[in-house]
Amino acid sequence: MTHQATQPWWKEGVIYQIYPRSFMDSTGDGIGDLEGIRQRLPHLVDLGIDAIWISPIFPSPMKDAGYDVADYCDIDPLFGSLEDFERLSAAVKDAGLKLLLDFVPSHSSDQHPWFLEARQSRDADKRDWYVWRDPLPDGSPPTNWISEFAGPTWTFHPETGQYYLHVFLPEQPALNWRNPELRAAMYDVMRFWFDRGVDGFRVDALENLMPNPDLGDNPPNPDWVESMGPARSHLAVNIKHQPEILAAGRDMRAVANEYDPERLLVGEIYGTTEQLMKYYGENHDAFQLPFNFLLIEAVWEAEPLAGMIRAYEAALPEGAWPNWVLGNHDRPRIASRIGPWRARLAAMLLLTLRGTPTLYQGDELGMENVPIPPEAVQDPWERNVPGQGLGRDPVRTPIAWETGPGAGFTTGTPWLPIDPRPEVAVETQQADPGSMLAFQKALLALRKREKALTLGDLTGVNATGEVLHYRRTFEGRTLAVTLNLGETAAPCPDPGTCLISTHGNDSGDLAPGEGRVLAQ
Repeated sequence: MTHQATQPWWKEGVIYQIYPRSFMDSTGDGIGDLEGIRQRLPHLVDLGIDAIWISPIFPSPMKDAGYDVADYCDIDPLFGSLEDFERLSAAVKDAGLKLLLDFVPSHSSDQHPWFLEARQSRDADKRDWYVWRDPLPDGSPPTNWISEFAGPTWTFHPETGQYYLHVFLPEQPALNWRNPELRAAMYDVMRFWFDRGVDGFRVDALENLMPNPDLGDNPPNPDWVESMGPARSHLAVNIKHQPEILAAGRDMRAVANEYDPERLLVGEIYGTTEQLMKYYGENHDAFQLPFNFLLIEAVWEAEPLAGMIRAYEAALPEGAWPNWVLGNHDRPRIASRIGPWRARLAAMLLLTLRGTPTLYQGDELGMENVPIPPEAVQDPWERNVPGQGLGRDPVRTPIAWETGPGAGFTTGTPWLPIDPRPEVAVETQQADPGSMLAFQKALLALRKREKALTLGDLTGVNATGEVLHYRRTFEGRTLAVTLNLGETAAPCPDPGTCLISTHGNDSGDLAPGEGRVLAQ
């Protein structure tokens, strides 16, 4: 494979997701904010990441933690002001980092002025900016669709005698992307933030952008079990992955290109690998990075992982750039999913595979899910379907910067409980050269030094017993990555000079849960 002399920043970069409520509180109200992010930028620079993506910070009634947007072109007072954003943006640039924001195009808040107007009458100017349908003859909803948070996707509006669509909460009405005026308004939202120096967007819930009620009911899911939650009881074939989404993706990319071809669009897409690949566009003219969540859903055994990596690489369109994700604000933390003893191994996998990695805040500390008592639950998913473990609060808990009350996160009462263990605090790990934080810094530094780990080809992805191993090669330099996912020691299948080990070893058998990067 040939390599271009210069590459877009995101091909060699590492993206770090900030969940702003839980990063740093500068005001003492128990909720993180923009000034808090600015104050903690040195942590991110020292860590060695290249870009930050901030989850929604826009005005919102907060029915779904900010994913119910009431104004796309302002900052919620909970997080600060536009002036605070501009200070943060300037500080991010001064730190040599890139800045991505969340773009939530598939739905707004029911308190957004657009929806308040749309609900006034069937003839309202913005009525068609949302998705409305008449009841069935018996008065029931137009389709059998079930929302992501349980219950019907349709809410009846008695004043106008129609149902409106919401793929998520009733307070999150679906925007009608088949309306050209709505599309133009949303592209202007992108321009508003691009004009303020944003380097790109992570585009939320992309597969839900153009549900098509005219296709009718969704079929039942033959593999459904109760633990999957009500939304999975049917196959959402008429909601998700509609073919018209790609044209909207091309339009979004064209807006980004008005500013700079390196402005980045990352698509949040849950689906099959085949579905995922379509979002690159036919000529790489849509999303540069359709999020690849395969590692989030993977079986952490060597042979299945090797097969999954090979299949993903083989499915990529010619010239498309891969990406990898271990966790995010919606899924259980990697250390809890696969066990803390393999968390370093997972980090090594994420940062040595070919493609752009995204690191979720706190994973650099080995944070685990934090138990949330019933009275402290915030997530509407858990409230609507209690007791099934669907709630996302355990992965959204604040970072412990220090030990002691407030954990250096807040001088007030944190919005969610903070892990009280001193070993997860940043100050504890900064003082410990054997900590997860120290390891992540070393791994990120190695990635920066070695072009083979960023732009290099990926070859030889195989499993030997419970050891997953592969090679990265760039301009004659070959590095071997060996990862022992098993619970017993195993021979290292690729000899070489050890550059880094999860366990500090440089020779002999691989310990359980040990990974090494070796120069050959």
